[in-house]
Amino acid sequence: MMLRLFAPLAVILLSFSANAKVFRNAYISFELPETWKCNLEQTEWVCRSQQTKESKEAIIILTAKEVGPTDTFPLYQTHLDSPISIMTKGGGSLTSKVVYKSKKETINNQIWIDALHMNSEVANYFTRYVATIKDKIAILVTFSAHKQYYTKYSSDFFKAVMSLQVIASKNLFTKPELGPLRPGSGTFGEGIQSAMPADMYQDGPKSGSSNKGLLLFGALLLAALGAFIFIRAKKNKRK
Repeated sequence: MMLRLFAPLAVILLSFSANAKVFRNAYISFELPETWKCNLEQTEWVCRSQQTKESKEAIIILTAKEVGPTDTFPLYQTHLDSPISIMTKGGGSLTSKVVYKSKKETINNQIWIDALHMNSEVANYFTRYVATIKDKIAILVTFSAHKQYYTKYSSDFFKAVMSLQVIASKNLFTKPELGPLRPGSGTFGEGIQSAMPADMYQDGPKSGSSNKGLLLFGALLLAALGAFIFIRAKKNKRK
């Protein structure tokens, strides 16, 4: 009876795996939603929906580097367990909120560090960080979605994370064209923010908005003062 109950589920899982769209580069592979596509931006791969509206709601960015002195699991966890401060493209600053601290997960026989922040790469977006180290390569994959749409993409993100596989070949370093990889002197997450497209939703306070508000308030105040003086002058004439 138990076998009969689990058989349909197994068929569904096998069917999903067989029909899934898989992204693969020189060092990693994972499952993508059907309407998504990944493009190389210098050393980062940027994956988004090909639908104009949905492309602004969520994004996956992945990068890899040669292992350097700052690439250890304990250092990754220390970094992800604390708020992250960045400068925005508009000239402002953001400090993230740690939604859940880092934890070690074994995915397809590989240990990964997994953590979730809010406002760590772009305003009003949740970003899930999934990082690993294997041999001489360090890999970081970020899954970001606007706060209004995170639940919409949580299932797609879960499938992508659970399908992660490190496939780097032994000759990856002798053939840089297979990468590309960042140098070992780089830091954790370097390149992710700069790869974030400029058209992602930006519904936070914009640069100069507070000054515009003050100018508007001042104009209204002057108008009210002018009206008060005008009315008072008319009353004095009547007297």
